Amino acid sequence: MRMNPNKQKRCLTLQDYSCMGRCSLSEALPTLSACGIEAVGIPTAILSNHTAGFKSWTYRDLKEDILPIIDKWKDYEHHFDAIYTGYLGDSQVPIILKAIDSLRTKDTLIAVDPAFADNKKLYPGFKETHIEEMRKLLKKADIIFPNLTEACFLANEEMGKIDQYDEDFVKSVEMKLANEAPSFVIISGIHFNPKEVGCLAYDKKRGAFFKYSTENIGEFHGAGDLFASSFVGSFLNGFSLEESLRISHNFVHEAMRITLENKDLPSFYGLEFERAIPYLIKSLSKK
Repeated sequence: MRMNPNKQKRCLTLQDYSCMGRCSLSEALPTLSACGIEAVGIPTAILSNHTAGFKSWTYRDLKEDILPIIDKWKDYEHHFDAIYTGYLGDSQVPIILKAIDSLRTKDTLIAVDPAFADNKKLYPGFKETHIEEMRKLLKKADIIFPNLTEACFLANEEMGKIDQYDEDFVKSVEMKLANEAPSFVIISGIHFNPKEVGCLAYDKKRGAFFKYSTENIGEFHGAGDLFASSFVGSFLNGFSLEESLRISHNFVHEAMRITLENKDLPSFYGLEFERAIPYLIKSLSKK
């Protein structure tokens, strides 16, 4: 699967907007735009701030607005080269499924970042039923971007296996998830040794795995969102799976390096990715 890079692409992304703290739409829209993609966003919820590290937050569910917004677009000729979902509220998946069905065409790429768990537990506000809802969304997807916790939840693997995993285990989880529909399964934030962090991708059509890693320099909230957004942007620019892995992972690593220069910014706040955008643009020009 390789996209035509000769016309500007349009990507619809549906995920929450946190007014403070870098994640979700606040990362997806500028990152896609930096990739030269027309970034169309529908906020699925609005939060005062994200839920990692902050003591409290406000949350307003916008699910009732999603389909009416899309309905207004019927008066205009439109086509989405990609539909990319991120963090979705516990009851929003059925609406997102309807949105995808109403907007996708035969060549629309569907990318799903499950964004509901990490460190062997669900994010605050999610119930166990959300896992089954997310499995329904996976059946619509061409590409999925789970972290290892989410991948194990979705594949119904024992969570205890995360404590001591190896490459063979991650590969087996990816193949299990690929059986549900996705052409590409990409698990990021993988540590096969403590000095490196990377991603492992499975291409179902080729039956091939691809691995990429860099030096492990820390953990930051929103890193997975930034990885998925830059991957979608790179892929829509016509880069291959392997090339998009390299570009997106290196971009996140550069954002981490820059963020570490700011000693006053807590890691939970998010990455100073804005200052790494010139690096991303330069990477995309090497074609």
